[in-house]
Amino acid sequence: MTTKEMNFDGLVGPTHNYSGLSYGNVASMEHGQLASNPKKAALQGLAKMHTLMSLGIEQAILPPQERPFLPILHSLGFTGSETEILEKAWKTDPKIVMACSSAACMWAANAATVSPSADSNDERVHITPANLITKFHRSFEASTTGLILYRIFNHPAYFAHHYPLPYHPDYADEGGANHTRFCRTFDQPGIHLFVYGRSLDNQNQVLPKKFPARQTDEASKSIARLHRLSPSRIVFAQQNPDAIDAGVFHNDVISVGHQNVFLFHERAFVNTKDVIHQLQNLMEAHCQIPMIPLEVKESEVTLEEAVKTYLFNSQIATLADQTMALIAPQECKNSSSVSAVLQKLIENKNQPIRQVIYQDIRESMQNGGGPACLRLRVVLKKREYDAMNPHVRLTEELYQKLVQWVEKHYRDQLLPKDLADPQLLKEGRQALDELSNLLQLGPIYSFQRMTGPAPPLPEKRS
Repeated sequence: MTTKEMNFDGLVGPTHNYSGLSYGNVASMEHGQLASNPKKAALQGLAKMHTLMSLGIEQAILPPQERPFLPILHSLGFTGSETEILEKAWKTDPKIVMACSSAACMWAANAATVSPSADSNDERVHITPANLITKFHRSFEASTTGLILYRIFNHPAYFAHHYPLPYHPDYADEGGANHTRFCRTFDQPGIHLFVYGRSLDNQNQVLPKKFPARQTDEASKSIARLHRLSPSRIVFAQQNPDAIDAGVFHNDVISVGHQNVFLFHERAFVNTKDVIHQLQNLMEAHCQIPMIPLEVKESEVTLEEAVKTYLFNSQIATLADQTMALIAPQECKNSSSVSAVLQKLIENKNQPIRQVIYQDIRESMQNGGGPACLRLRVVLKKREYDAMNPHVRLTEELYQKLVQWVEKHYRDQLLPKDLADPQLLKEGRQALDELSNLLQLGPIYSFQRMTGPAPPLPEKRS
């Protein structure tokens, strides 16, 4: 095929730690203050990428961001030398340093929303970095994310880059984690599911009682307009507030779609049956292929067990023989209810998933991110694939170099208190400087005293 779906995985950064910053993310909250292993985390992430590559799936790298991010500390009034800034901030409030040191950009599903050229009316790939304003520790990612994506996809005839949505709660955007594209084949126009947690216009909506709803309906609709998607090919659906209160902070924690297959929990959405009915109708009308809905009942797997195991944060990949594989966290295998559902799934010959591949990404899981959290899906035609920066594509040679890079630069243990260590800042900068050169992305970090081209102007908004 001349069109490919690529997985751009976030490479775990040197400051991977358990600070428990993400309220509403059960795993993040439960493991706060524990010792992390950045080296193991990065190697586990690379091993997952290698698994996909070995299956014949196109795999690429998104580099980690600069952490600790001193420009934020400086903007909050901390002055002096870099060592003094860290010391003052830690003494004032350790959570500020923890937030500015978060390695959460590893979960690339939140990096941006990307729409393929087959679906946009100007026949370009559209890219909008997520503003991630609902969490302070992620709210300053978008600028660097946008620059990195511009350096990777820098051909204006093929790629349209947008600024993040306005930094206001009304337009809270969590990126591709709340967006799913369905299609017959990757090269043909598809349909889109945008999932939100709250809407400004719906005064009668039921909202979660415990945890916040992050994505807004207004943000989702803005992305669809920016990306010039056909309104007739879109379903906007509200997350089930009970699911959010169970720890489903993003839709990719409770459902996963791939081509015409949709694996979801029966309590994923408000009026789940209606959402599935809409998707089925659009698939039949626009893609001339039936949707294959794979519903998991609450009686089979509870919401709490789904969140604990991240069953629905698995990845589905199409193999060369056109069968599909499910890449699931190791935690799914260790759960009797989830493993029973997966065994039943692969025995069902009326759907294309023929195997389950369990992946050990425990370091990421303990911080609240599974296989699907780690990747951003990007569909590219051959001309777009050929126009992207080739040095971020994972090959066996690059994989070996990245493993050696991690072994050289990463620590085996990190506690939250270590984030104030000036030596960690120095180690991270050395590692990232070497990595940006390895991936040939140019100067993408503030400490590199950027002299490269500025990001492009956004698309005009009418």
